[in-house]
Amino acid sequence: MNIPLVDLKLQHRILAREIDSAIARVIADADFVLGKDVEAFEIEFASFCEASHAVGVDSGTSALELALRAFNIGKGDEVITVSHTFIATVTAISQTGARPVLVDVDPNTYLMNVELIERAITARTTAIVPVHLYGQAVDMDAVTAIARAHKLAVIEDACQAHGARVEKRRVGSIGDAGCFSFYPGKNLGALGEAGAVVTNNQEVARRIRSLRNHGQSQKYQHEEIGFNRRLDSIQAAMLRVKLPLVDDWNAARARSASVYDEMLRGVEGVITPAVSRTDPASHVYHLYVIQHPQRDALLKHLQGLGVSAQIHYPTPVHLQPCYEALELKRGSLPVTEALAGRVLSLPMFPEITEEQIEYVARCIRSFA
Repeated sequence: MNIPLVDLKLQHRILAREIDSAIARVIADADFVLGKDVEAFEIEFASFCEASHAVGVDSGTSALELALRAFNIGKGDEVITVSHTFIATVTAISQTGARPVLVDVDPNTYLMNVELIERAITARTTAIVPVHLYGQAVDMDAVTAIARAHKLAVIEDACQAHGARVEKRRVGSIGDAGCFSFYPGKNLGALGEAGAVVTNNQEVARRIRSLRNHGQSQKYQHEEIGFNRRLDSIQAAMLRVKLPLVDDWNAARARSASVYDEMLRGVEGVITPAVSRTDPASHVYHLYVIQHPQRDALLKHLQGLGVSAQIHYPTPVHLQPCYEALELKRGSLPVTEALAGRVLSLPMFPEITEEQIEYVARCIRSFA
C-alpha cells in the first residue's frame, strides 16, 4: 500500500461539486475581498466555536499576532508559551516586539506543563499562549485560574484543535481569544492559507477587524497603522462547505485513533498517545503521534513500505538558529528535547480505513 499522511485529494474529490459551486458563486459575484461569504463564515464559525465573534484573517500566524496586538502586547512584554509547537506560535509573539518565555511540556500529553507557568511569570508577563497540540486540549481551568490571579490575557493557540472540547466548552472560546489556522491539512482546511480569531470580547473583535484591514474603521478612515491580513472570500466560501462536516470528521478521527491504539498495544518500543481527560472530545486527533526510541530508523522503515509518516517537530523552537537570543541552551527544556527525538506522526485523516491502519500497524510490528 501507499498511504499518505493526509489524503486531501480524496477529501476534495468527495466534495468537488460543492466546492466548485461555492467558488463559482464568488467569481460570478466578483465578491473577492471581505465579501458576503467572509461575513457568513465568521457567523457560522463563531457559532461552531460557541463564541460571540469570529474574525477571518489570512493565516493562523496572523490570527495569533493580531490577537496579541489586540491586547496591546508589544515591546517590553513577556508572553509564556511552549517550545514544542510549530514555530508560528512563537514567532507571532516576536512579531509584536514581545519576548517569548518558553516552558516545558508534559511528557505524556506533550501539552504545556501548567505546573511550570507560575515560576515563569515576571513583572513583564502580560499573556499566556497555551497550545492545543496535535488536537488535544490543554487544561484550561488551570491556565485561566493562574491568568486571573496574575491579571494576564489568555490567547489559545487552537490551530490544531478545531472542535475539541474542555468540559463541554469548545477550545478557542475559553480564553480571552482563540486562534485557528485553516492550512489545508488541518481538521478544517482551506485551499491555501487562511485563519480566524474567535472571542467573546466585542472590543477585541473590533480591534482585530481594524488591524486586519489597514487599521480602518470605515473606508479610508485609518485610526491606527494596520496590516493587510484579510481572509479571501474564495477561502471563506470553501470553508463554509467543510464546516458542517467537522464534528463528523473529528468523530471518525477518534474512531481511527482507537483502532491504532488497539493494533499497536504491546508493540515493543511504541508509546501511543495519552489522552488527558475522560471526555473523548478533548482530543480531535489532528495528528496521531506515537513515541519510539528508534524513531528515525522506524520512519525510514515505514517510508520504504509506502507509509508516509512524518516528524512534528524535529528541532524545538528554542534550539532554532533564529532564537539563539533567548539563550535557552540544549538541556534547558529536557522533556521537549527528548520528545523531539522520539515522536512520529502516523497517517491520520477522516477517510482512513481500518485496512490502511492495520497495514501501518503491521509495518510497525515488522520493525519491532
